[in-house]
Amino acid sequence: MERSGAQSYVYAKASGILARSFTGQRALSLFTVRSLAELWSLVLKTEVPAVPETLLAKRLEEEAGAKLVSEYKRLLNMYDRPDDVAVMLLRYFDYKNLKSLGAAAAMEQKERPRLRDITPYNILNYDAWPSIKKITADSPLSWYDKEPEISQQQFLDAKIDRQFVADLWNAAERLGVFERENVEKLILKKYAMRNMTWALRLKVFYKMSSEEILEHIMFLDSQAKKDDLLARDAIEILEKNPEHYEDWAKWKYARFLNAHEEGSVWTIDPGWVEDAAQKELIAKSARIFHSQPFTPVVLVSWFFIKLHELDHIRAAVEALRLNVEAESAMDAAGIR
Repeated sequence: MERSGAQSYVYAKASGILARSFTGQRALSLFTVRSLAELWSLVLKTEVPAVPETLLAKRLEEEAGAKLVSEYKRLLNMYDRPDDVAVMLLRYFDYKNLKSLGAAAAMEQKERPRLRDITPYNILNYDAWPSIKKITADSPLSWYDKEPEISQQQFLDAKIDRQFVADLWNAAERLGVFERENVEKLILKKYAMRNMTWALRLKVFYKMSSEEILEHIMFLDSQAKKDDLLARDAIEILEKNPEHYEDWAKWKYARFLNAHEEGSVWTIDPGWVEDAAQKELIAKSARIFHSQPFTPVVLVSWFFIKLHELDHIRAAVEALRLNVEAESAMDAAGIR
């Protein structure tokens, strides 16, 4: 389809899908059902398979992810030549799949783990399992060329994550100058916030030093400068005291802080900060989606919103599987 026609179709189709998505107030309905079977019917609208509950939980998460991929591929397929950044977003699942394959190889599993199929947009040769080297050959991930040791998993997974964000950014850079502004804003918003909240978790929960945290966060610039667009918000918090509200009161993201009462003991809550940052990202994604129709940012914002929906579905599945009360589950999922 010619580009303007494809853009019009994609915006209309993507709008319809978002209207039915479980985000915002509609996410509440995920936590009102009383069984995994009810949740399956609500989310997937297909016949519930006759399998034990433990398998049903796993199948539901897998099918919800597969539905996201299928919907996104249908949108991409409307273009004769989709933008690189739009294709790169889908390859998020290739990078995620490689982490699963590496973990399986480290455990010396014979059977290939279940993967998210993004054919024909994949860059990895999954049929080459169990050879990691053959799977990644001739791809941007070819440096991952052997079965890892278990002790290497965390380092390699972090390296994969850093490369995905760098590759996504580079793809955005290839857009026209007027097309890339909002795309880059959203990418930075998502991954700079993720970087910052991850640094906060390492600081508060794992008591890591600033030097240790710097080894675990992402930089766009390989020189790891303090003014790096992706890392500067994470670096800014490293010297703040998690128990001194005064250190955070004038922070540019003070709006994300958990409540503080004068004279009471206070410690920053990384989970609260992360939930608030994620809500702001999704709200911004929705605004840009509707304010910039027929542009590349439509697919970027749509994808980020749908990933957020997938997180809500996983949280609802876990709540039912573990018999957690709906209110507690919603709180854990950041639906306050």
